[in-house]
Amino acid sequence: KWKMNPIKNKKDLQSLIDDLRNSAFNYLDKYSTSKQQLRIYLLKKFSKKNDLKINRGELLNLIDIVMRSLESKNLISDEFYSYSKSKVFLRRGYSLNKIRYSLAKKGVEQKYISGTISKIEKNNSNTDFYSALKICYKRKIGPCRAESNREIFYKKDMGVLARSGFSYEISKKILSLPKPEFKKLYKLV
Repeated sequence: KWKMNPIKNKKDLQSLIDDLRNSAFNYLDKYSTSKQQLRIYLLKKFSKKNDLKINRGELLNLIDIVMRSLESKNLISDEFYSYSKSKVFLRRGYSLNKIRYSLAKKGVEQKYISGTISKIEKNNSNTDFYSALKICYKRKIGPCRAESNREIFYKKDMGVLARSGFSYEISKKILSLPKPEFKKLYKLV
């Protein structure tokens, strides 16, 4: 599959490392990214280049060298990425379970995810409750529906909240809120 000629001289090797580093800088300028996402991006970009005379294993080693140099300069950090991305997810109304899953899917290490979730729980009580309020408002479900339709769509609304990662208890509590109380609580968010 990946049988190519090895790099013949140090000049080619250094130019490849410089290209990898420059591509990483350009990507980091545009996007907030985890280490894993950046690694995959660089691998895809440079494995498609036909003029490279390097196999996949060597390319991965060079990418790891670039990643370590970026980490040592604090240009990329999964801990910072985890915390900043979770704040964005909270504003969107994600549950803690969905935040945990999304960060894991991005390739963030479990220790950073756990640290981020514990910070969120320590700083905010009832995070999932307020996130569920946001989802109800955004999706116009539960208390945001007309009173005549609430019972008809109860199961559907429970499904929406369950797929968003909310527990049964929180979903039930949110869907049983009267409209005036929901509006008061939503203003607090």
